[in-house]
Amino acid sequence: MVVLPFANFTCEIQRQGKWGSVIMARQLKIEIAESAELLEKSLKKAKHASHKERLQMLWWLKTGQVTQHHELGQLLGRSPATITRWLQQYRQGGLEKLLEVRTAPGAQKKIQGEALEKLKHRLNSPEGFHSYREIVEWLDLECGLKIKYDTVNRFVREKLKAKLKVSQLRKQEQKEALIENLQPIYVWQESA
Repeated sequence: MVVLPFANFTCEIQRQGKWGSVIMARQLKIEIAESAELLEKSLKKAKHASHKERLQMLWWLKTGQVTQHHELGQLLGRSPATITRWLQQYRQGGLEKLLEVRTAPGAQKKIQGEALEKLKHRLNSPEGFHSYREIVEWLDLECGLKIKYDTVNRFVREKLKAKLKVSQLRKQEQKEALIENLQPIYVWQESA
């Protein structure tokens, strides 16, 4: 009989193999350094499901409720290989190693090093850039980087938090040019 902490029920593991015979498994030999109380508190505070599973495994082993490898696999719904890997991680580095969350490194940044410094300097200079297309062309000419417009746009706005240098004078000139180019519209009214 195995007791689940913080649950209002108990769970019994059937120890029968494929053909109904009792499985004879050897006892797990592992020394859990943490106290049952610490594991119980950690289990209550755990935010990641993977942490909860692993802490639950250690708690069962520490309290002696589970003594066999296959029982852990059945209770946690994990393969024997996963249980073996978790126990090996615990033996190698303790609780810290067992609960370590590994994340993928992601893609390497396209603008980095000297090119990044040049770009920051140019963005902060009075000359700056007037469009993201201009930045794309500048990166190609100055740094030899062929980067898509969307990538440059997102990188400059989100990562560098930079704004383009579009002066008020230029905006005013554009408005005036637009007004000058407008053709007058004549509306003819027919008399009735």
